[in-house]
Amino acid sequence: MKGEICQMAQQTYTLTQESQGTFKDRGSRFLAFAFPVSEQNQFEEKLASLKKEYYDARHHCYAFRFGIQGETSFANDDGEPSHTAGDPILGVLQSRDITNAAIIVVRYFGGTKLGVRGLIEAYRNAAADAIENNQIKAIIPKTIFRIDFTYPQTSEINRILHPFNTEQIQANYTDVCQIDFAINDEEFPPVQKALQMAGFSVKILEESNID
Repeated sequence: MKGEICQMAQQTYTLTQESQGTFKDRGSRFLAFAFPVSEQNQFEEKLASLKKEYYDARHHCYAFRFGIQGETSFANDDGEPSHTAGDPILGVLQSRDITNAAIIVVRYFGGTKLGVRGLIEAYRNAAADAIENNQIKAIIPKTIFRIDFTYPQTSEINRILHPFNTEQIQANYTDVCQIDFAINDEEFPPVQKALQMAGFSVKILEESNID
């Protein structure tokens, strides 16, 4: 009988707030902005805001990662030589296992070219400084599920769920009651089993990354 290897998902983190970082080299100034974000339209709004505020800067380079495991990532050099800006910024997020976050680095040119190596170090250092001035928290994957029941069964639902760390997302109390809960992935199987043994139907709505 052949054994099976189970590969556990790597622990990932996200940022708790917006923070800034700076770096200077031979007259050029690099202003970095790190912030939590999980949707591209939200990121684009922030990018547009910074471009408006720092309209006189030569470059607005950035990188972002979305998804529980950073499944979606993107880097942009915004006119700098290829792979000298966006990739170093993205590398800062990847090296710290940070996702659902972005870093934008605004550059003011100081009159002296820094070269490929100088640019890579400058963007990396600015991005890293922004992260150092932030706080990170672990992303805990959660399962969101729904229970359908009648109102007289409310106390029974509460009794079953009491030992578990569930979070109520929304509730609808009508002729047929319906409540959506979130729970850590690892705790979901015993909750599901307990509810099903009591005769309740459990519907998985989605796997999320609520933290």
